[in-house]
Amino acid sequence: MRVLLVGSGGREHALALALNNSPSVTFLLVAPGNPGIAAIAPVSPVSVDDVAALVQLAVAQRIDLVLVGPEVSLAAGLADALTQKNIACFGPTKAAAQLESSKAFTKTICEANNIPTAGFATFTSADAAIAYLGTVNAPYVIKADGLAAGKGVVIAPDFQSAKITIHEMADGRFGGAGARLVIEEFMTGEEVSFFALCDGKRAVYLGSAQDHKRAFDGERGPNTGGMGAYSPTRHATPEFVQDIMARFIEPTMAAMEKLGMPFCGVLYAGLMLTPSGPKLVEYNARFGDPECQVLMARFEGDLAQLLMACALGRLDAGPQFRLSDQTAALVVMAAQGYPEDPITGSEIRGEVEASAIPRGVLLHAGTRRDEDGKLRSAGGRVLNAIGLGPNLQAAVDTAYQVVDALDWPMGFHRRDIGWRELNLGG
Repeated sequence: MRVLLVGSGGREHALALALNNSPSVTFLLVAPGNPGIAAIAPVSPVSVDDVAALVQLAVAQRIDLVLVGPEVSLAAGLADALTQKNIACFGPTKAAAQLESSKAFTKTICEANNIPTAGFATFTSADAAIAYLGTVNAPYVIKADGLAAGKGVVIAPDFQSAKITIHEMADGRFGGAGARLVIEEFMTGEEVSFFALCDGKRAVYLGSAQDHKRAFDGERGPNTGGMGAYSPTRHATPEFVQDIMARFIEPTMAAMEKLGMPFCGVLYAGLMLTPSGPKLVEYNARFGDPECQVLMARFEGDLAQLLMACALGRLDAGPQFRLSDQTAALVVMAAQGYPEDPITGSEIRGEVEASAIPRGVLLHAGTRRDEDGKLRSAGGRVLNAIGLGPNLQAAVDTAYQVVDALDWPMGFHRRDIGWRELNLGG
């Protein structure tokens, strides 16, 4: 099988490693890739939002399967364009990707199908949104309807900050993503990331993970695209998995098929475990980042063959797979200033030493390599340090060994990944 992987982050580095371990893969190409990926597979400098160029690349390279990493490619209609060329694509159509690209769309699906989620209201007028604040209690959860690279959610503690946030979003803080706003009821509880593989009709549980969204220790600072993760979580009992599949994933799949936009790919449910039971925070239409990295660190099986079965609508005949009994923990190393204004271009030393840590993995996310071989930061989230172990504490300890082997004064990271579960003796 000849495979094209689209993307350039830590998620794609993890997927590239898993695809390299797939017996069915004879050729792997990544576009545009990153320096870490370039060490294990050829890369092509095609942008993730250049649909025409990606399709042309797939045709020219006689690609059998395209795996789409980032949401922007899906929202741009890459899967639709590949289908027209009879190239299998693991990832939803532009219409089906609305489960991620439009929060209002997903809320409507939930409302129509009794899928538990927070109470909400949708607005295209800042004045109407501000007037609505007077009818609900603080804190306020304010979301840009469209894609905002994981940063389009603001939890405003009081009326004044909520009002400012609404005006900022309406005035283009997140570009066109904020032209429509969703204001949600604030939910309390622990969040769990739940992943299912889907072929348009069927879905099977892939695994669970827990993300750490806030920038700093103790869940402080701004929301980010994710500062760390671990898998599995203590919540993912067989009973829990069965319940989430029955009340969230399967009704969503049936609703999408009924709407004429069957969902193929990864359906990632962000769940809040509230006092009254699990509720949907949001859907993502692709592998989460950084959750994908810890899932792939535990994946055992032929990933390419499994994703091809999904793409062809034959998940029931797909190969067997499992996630290992090991725990995987990941620490994101971000550039100073992230998420608002990351400082790029600083040198990172110690890559060889970090990559040599036993049971550790160093993944590139936002890096570049100069002609003289020096590694530099080239984004907000720059490197991912993964540790594997028989339990969460061992996995976290190894991940921090990888972090501490690096010499990067212009980076920062959290030191409390896994704190909730570790505080409970996990």
